[in-house]
This record gives sequence, C-alpha cells and structure tokens, in this order.
Amino acid sequence: MQAEQPQPYRFSVRHFIQLAKPYWVSEDKQKGWALLLTVLAMNLAIVWVNVRLNYWNNDFYNSLQARKFEVFKHLLFVFTGYAFLYIVLAVYSQYFLQMLQIRWRRWVTEVFLKDWLVGGAHYRMSLRQGNTDNPDQRIADDIRLFVNDSLSLFFGFISSVVTLLSFLMILWTLSGAISLLGVSIPGYMVWVALAYAGFGSYFAHKVGKPLIKLNFNQQRYEADFRFGLARTREHNEGIALYRGEAREIEGHTNRFAYVWSNWWGIMKRQKLFTWYSSFYGQMAIIFPILVAAPRYFAGQIQLGGLTQTASAFGQVQGALSWFIDAYGRIVDWRATQERLYTFVQSVEAVRHVPVTELLDGTEPADAAPDAAVAADPGGIDLGDLRIATPDGRALLQAAGERIAPGQHTLFVGPSGLGKSTLVRWLAGIWPYAQGTHYRLASGRSLFLPQKPYLPMGTLRQALTYPLPPEQFDDARLREVLELARIPALAAVLDQTDTWMQRLSPGEQQRLAIARALLAAPDWLFLDEATSALDGPTEAAMYALLQQQLPGTTLVSVAHRAGVVRFHKQILVVQPGDDGAPARLVQHTAQQAEARAAAESGDWALAGV
Repeated sequence: MQAEQPQPYRFSVRHFIQLAKPYWVSEDKQKGWALLLTVLAMNLAIVWVNVRLNYWNNDFYNSLQARKFEVFKHLLFVFTGYAFLYIVLAVYSQYFLQMLQIRWRRWVTEVFLKDWLVGGAHYRMSLRQGNTDNPDQRIADDIRLFVNDSLSLFFGFISSVVTLLSFLMILWTLSGAISLLGVSIPGYMVWVALAYAGFGSYFAHKVGKPLIKLNFNQQRYEADFRFGLARTREHNEGIALYRGEAREIEGHTNRFAYVWSNWWGIMKRQKLFTWYSSFYGQMAIIFPILVAAPRYFAGQIQLGGLTQTASAFGQVQGALSWFIDAYGRIVDWRATQERLYTFVQSVEAVRHVPVTELLDGTEPADAAPDAAVAADPGGIDLGDLRIATPDGRALLQAAGERIAPGQHTLFVGPSGLGKSTLVRWLAGIWPYAQGTHYRLASGRSLFLPQKPYLPMGTLRQALTYPLPPEQFDDARLREVLELARIPALAAVLDQTDTWMQRLSPGEQQRLAIARALLAAPDWLFLDEATSALDGPTEAAMYALLQQQLPGTTLVSVAHRAGVVRFHKQILVVQPGDDGAPARLVQHTAQQAEARAAAESGDWALAGV
C-alpha cells in the first residue's frame, strides 16, 4: 500500500495524446481509421434520422389534431422507414465500434506487454522506490477501460455537437420571440436551453469532482486486494505449513478495509450526484413544454408545433447536457488514463536508465551506459565492479577477479553479502552498480535461481522454458528427465497443471537441471540451484552437468562444501571492515575444502 498516488485530477491533453497516438500511426492504422470513420458516419446518420423524425413529429401530431386519416397512414409508413434505418445504423455502429475497440486494445496490450517484459523492465520496476502498483491490473483492466471509454466519449461528444448544430436552427425558428421588460428576444428557447444546460453542467462538475480521486483510489485498492488473494492461492502450501491462515485473514481484511472505506466515500458522493442528476433529468422532461406552452395557448402554434418545439428543445438541451450525462464515465476515464500514464512513465524510467546507475542518480566515471554488456571473448572480468543496494549502499567490491571460459567458479560465504546480487548483475537485471573496467562474457547464458520459475501450461512448456517446446522431440525430453532423475514426469508431458505447486522443491530444481541440458548454454549460472537436494543428488547433478555439457562454464553460488570439487576457482565473499563493502578472496579448491571441513562443511555458517 506504499506505491505512489499520482493525482488523477490533473488531466493533461498531452498525456492522452501520448497514450492514444501510437495506435493511430501504427501498422494497423488503416483498418483503425477505416473503422473509426465508418462508426462516425453512422453516428452522423443517426443524427440525421433524428432530425427527420423531429419534422415528422410536427406533421404527425398536426394530422391527429386535424383528423386527417390518409395523412396519418402515410406518416406511419414514413416512420417505419426511419425506424428501420435507425435500427440498422444502431446495430452496425455498435458492431463496428466493438471491432475497433478490440483491435485497438489488442495493439496497445501487445505494446505494453513488450515494454513491461523485454529487457527486464518488470524486474527493475519492482526495485524502484515508489514502484508502480499492480502492473497486471493496469494491462488487463486499465487498457480495456481506456480504449472503450475514449471511443465512447469521443463518439458521444461528436454526436452531441452535431445534434446541437442540427437542432439549434430548428429550435430558433420554432421558438419565435418573447418580450421581456419591453425588449424582444428572438429565439428565446435557444437561450433558455443554453442557460439551463450551462448551469446544470457547472453544478454537476462541482458536485461530482471528488469522484475523480475516489474512483482512482478504488481501482488501486481493488487491485491490491485481488493481488493479495492471488498470492495466497499461489503460496497455499507455505501458508498451510506455517499455520499462517490467521495472518492471511488479517492481511486480506486490512486490504479490504481500504476498499470498504473508499467505497463508502464513493457511495456518499454518488448519492449526492444522483440526487442532482435525477432532479435535472426529470425537470428536462417537462421544462420545454412549460416554456413553449404560452405560445400554444396563445394560438401561435399548433399541437404538432408544440411537440416539435419540445422535441427540438430536448435535443438541444440533451446535447448541451452531454457533460452531465457522461460525467461518471469521464471520472473513470480520467482516473484510468492517469494510471496508464504513470505506468508508462515507470517503464520509461527503468528502460532508459543505464545499467550502471545508482538509485541516488550518480553515474560511474568514464563508463558508457552499455559498458557492462560489452562483449569480451576472454570470459568475465569484474575489474573494479561495485555492486550496490537499491538505496545506494555499497554491497560488494571486486578487485580485478576474472573467470575464464571453462574455469568453473564457485562463490561462497555467509548470507547477505551480495553473492546472489552479483549473479543478478551478471544476468544483466541488477542496475545498481558502478565501475569502469568490468566486462561480461560473450556467448549464450542461462541462469538457474534457487526457486525455478515454471510457467502456466503443460509440463512440456515448463521443461523447455524459455525455448519453444517444438524445438525438442519427445525422445530428447524423456532423455533429460531420466538424466535428471525425474523419469516419472515423462508420462505427463502434455498435462496442464500448476506445476510450481504440484512439484516439490527438489523436483523443481531437477527439472531446471533438465532444462539446462536442453538449452546447452555457453555459461550456466546456478544461484543455490541445488539447495533443495540431498548431498549425493546434488553432487550427481553437478557431475551430470559437467559430463553432458563439456563446453559450458559453470558459475555457482552455494553454501554446502560438497560442490567445491566441481569447480576450479573458489571466490570467497568476506565481510568488509567498519561498514566497507564485502570483498572477494580467491581460494583454491583444496583450500576451500579444507576450510569447509574445518567449519562443519557449511559455508553459510562459516565466518570466512
């Protein structure tokens, strides 16, 4: 609940253009513009039908007053034609509008997904202070609402403007003049309609303005509550083992309290706005009759003229009152737009930040933004690399260490000194680092974290991730599962399940080893990737990797001494003195084994 709260009431046309323009100049622009113009033409045609019905209204009621049955029958036939045309236009304008909505939404969704996921932007966003809350909700819900409401409001506004212009002259002609304090005012009903709608819109905005921020917050609180429930579902086993149900209930209740309290604020303000809008709407029904009635009773217009005048007044007043009728949607639209804009800002902030930039804004001297990813065929040179925490505190300082191709390297040492963070930097996803001479290795790399990620879908998709399943035949998949000592999974390759909950931690880690056998990278980084395995199985997995992947260099982070013999270089992470960053100290495998044996064989307990 600590994420930023942008001010949704600060609406900016520039924000809207930045969000909307890319689609209308994209590769799908021709179909988009064709659908937009088609729907616009249909909406204008509907306005034309309403204009014709207004004139028909005059003739129809005059025929009733004059008891002209033949004219009455003819006008019923004319009405049938107008009604049929109106229905066709209404049906297909809605159909093509929905077609445009889904095309626009699909394009924007694909762009947002790429911007969020490509280059690890999603991970960097999670590291920033005041990180953007609930990106899943912004992509899944806010894009849909933004697209739908933008089009709905656009067509509603255009229709209102055209309706206003079309009926304004009709109302001017029908309303005649009125004498007020000796002054003749021509087209008096036009001025009455303008005043009625103008005051109505002003007070509607005053009454409804607080709803903008309330709706903005409601979207966020609902998303927070939904996200918390999803996390409980994903981690139900851990919660059950900890007997943490009471804490979960407390957390969900606290998050729902925000939903509850903010909803009450919406209810109270919405009640006040409904009182106003309902009174305004009911008055609009009878108000034009009351205004035009004096001319009717004076014999200046017939019954048809009265109904036509009332209808034209209603159309003008309705067009001028579009703001009132659409106010609720405008409120939601502005909140949604601001949520999407802040999301775009967050993505842009992390995508254009050099990988070597610290959170406090300092940049490494003499280092180009892409220095950390420059190719070095000789391996990995850490140089004077300094790893930092997101708050800018120096965590780990390198001093010219090097990992040559084929030189399997193990990072060991107490927890919390930056070993896993160094692996994240090697993966290119940790941006908080400084240095001028460090280089990453060239070639294909694969990183195995302590808790493997298994995507939704079939086991085949989870096994081959991130490569496409079609790249491997069944025989190869069964072979790697057999080598990784999980042959039973070969029978469920095409079964869909929540595999991160279905498989034990040990099975998940062995599945990741099988995944590495399929990928056969040049560099394989293992961040405690075998911590859930017993000692013999862990040793067997390392032996398997070296046997099956002779051209792969292993770079490991581990706590148990049993993996030492599978590495040629041991880099021990030692705490710095007096708050200084931790440093790397090189050991031979023999020194490391002897040291680990003397310290219970567990580097996590060793004060090396």
